[in-house]
Amino acid sequence: MKVEQISIFLENKSGRLADVTDILAKNDINIRALSLADTADFGILRIIVNDTEKAKKVLRDGGFTVGKNEVVAIKVPDRPGGMAGILKVLSDESVNVEYMYAFVQKGAENAIIIFRFDEIDKAISALQKANVKILEGEEVHAL
Repeated sequence: MKVEQISIFLENKSGRLADVTDILAKNDINIRALSLADTADFGILRIIVNDTEKAKKVLRDGGFTVGKNEVVAIKVPDRPGGMAGILKVLSDESVNVEYMYAFVQKGAENAIIIFRFDEIDKAISALQKANVKILEGEEVHAL
């Protein structure tokens, strides 16, 4: 139910994001989902890849500061109100969303939303009770 995500800290300067993607490409690591947030001094690139441990190693070897944490990936109906329904389930259970990012596959009926929660097990329980489709890590890697 939980998906491993890598967080990479980047100096906010030209070429750093390209360096990360180049290292991953040269090591045959495929990015399945990503989010990039920045401040004036640094950025945090959050990625889900097909081989988390290998990605962590090659990025660290390349001089990057890398962390790993767990997120939850869910399928949400790709229609108006789809996300609102999910957020209502979480709100009703007092689950805090720390951050999220989403993507839609061409021609799919569902969007995929990646969530980071303050209480991940509580969030999973609330989503399961509401019959929300939670993806396994292998399913996300296969997208």
